[in-house]
Amino acid sequence: MTNADHCAPRTVVPIEPALLIAEAFDRAQVTELRHAVTSCAQAAGLHGQRLDDFVLAINELITNAVRHGGGQGALRLWRNGGRLVCEIADEGLGISAQRLDDRSRPAPETAGGWGLWLARQLSDTMEVMSGGTGTTVRITTEIATPVAADRPD
Repeated sequence: MTNADHCAPRTVVPIEPALLIAEAFDRAQVTELRHAVTSCAQAAGLHGQRLDDFVLAINELITNAVRHGGGQGALRLWRNGGRLVCEIADEGLGISAQRLDDRSRPAPETAGGWGLWLARQLSDTMEVMSGGTGTTVRITTEIATPVAADRPD
């Protein structure tokens, strides 16, 4: 990387053992990264439909970064208490305020425009910071506390 290269916008989070993935990606790594996210989220305690939903939300955001954010991005996944947090950053031109404020479901016949809507629906929280130097999206999901099996007396 040279001084002329631009870095993806980052949110500062303390480095701690809870960091599960920190990876730069482009179109060629999307599938591999999705599999890594699935493995790490599962190992962190996310299972079933919540796992599937969170991975799909992340996949939509990765795909958006590749398609609309300059062809590449950076992903970080970490555990924060009882939550998984994922942040995807790119160096695109940003998302318009009108698009960010629109929380309506895209029309069924719409070919594109589903990524942010799906990510918002499939995660517990979603924050978007966007401007002329790129976009950073952070989503979270709660990790269910395992239920203790009934023990015979």
